[in-house]
Amino acid sequence: MRFVRQFLAVLAAYAVGGVAINAVKDNDWLTLVVGLTAAALVLFVYGWVVRRTERRQALDVALEGAGATFGWGTLIGAGMFSAVIVNLSTSGHYEVDGLGSVQGAIGLVGFMAGAAATEEVVYRGVLFRIVEEHLGTYLALALTGVVFGLSHLLNEDATLWGAVAIAIEAGFMLAAAYAATRNLWLTIGVHFGWNFAAGGVFSTVVSGNGSSEGLLDATMSGPKLLTGGDFGPEGSVYSVGFGALLTLVFLWLAHRRGHIVPFGSRRAARAGSAATLPR
Repeated sequence: MRFVRQFLAVLAAYAVGGVAINAVKDNDWLTLVVGLTAAALVLFVYGWVVRRTERRQALDVALEGAGATFGWGTLIGAGMFSAVIVNLSTSGHYEVDGLGSVQGAIGLVGFMAGAAATEEVVYRGVLFRIVEEHLGTYLALALTGVVFGLSHLLNEDATLWGAVAIAIEAGFMLAAAYAATRNLWLTIGVHFGWNFAAGGVFSTVVSGNGSSEGLLDATMSGPKLLTGGDFGPEGSVYSVGFGALLTLVFLWLAHRRGHIVPFGSRRAARAGSAATLPR
């Protein structure tokens, strides 16, 4: 019952935010404002429903230290995607033709912030956290990662390989990041940094949702295995490789901090653990 109430509450906020963002998507400045508002709404609803159903504060979205943790997460996500672009660029598959649109990038800040916050609250804050309490960290990571990947099959230029790639590089990696830090600000930052770098900076296709108009005017060409084709660089083997590597790093950190929940223990995950980055 707790899971159902939490899931329905955040899903309602997710739906409201999504409808509002889509309604203003042709206006970059309104998209910025509405996207940031949608992010704040879903975080507020998550904190409220956790207090109501679990009789505790949702410490994984506590405001103390949120800015720094989100900032570190953004750097990790943006750095990870930049590494993908560096590999594509040095092999001649990504070329910058000039400057793109600053206003377009501003709109994408709001759009990507809304998407990152709502998806992290749904998939890591509710699904992963509660499934982990019953099945343990590793099974919860595998199951919610696959669900996260499959959800991207609904996108415009979705492919089965794209869904598999998303499951590995994002679904598994972000669940591992949450397990390591027990902090949604970190995973939201990683998610936002990756998406904004992809669309808002390098102007690539994000998850098969069509081209983005970001800070750079660029073109991509080459084999789908490297570029991701119409699905975008998230379908690149470079992205999968970097995501898998970071998943292992976060799982090592989670194990070091004693955050791994064994299968069958039914021990509540320590969602209130301090949010820190790898030492």
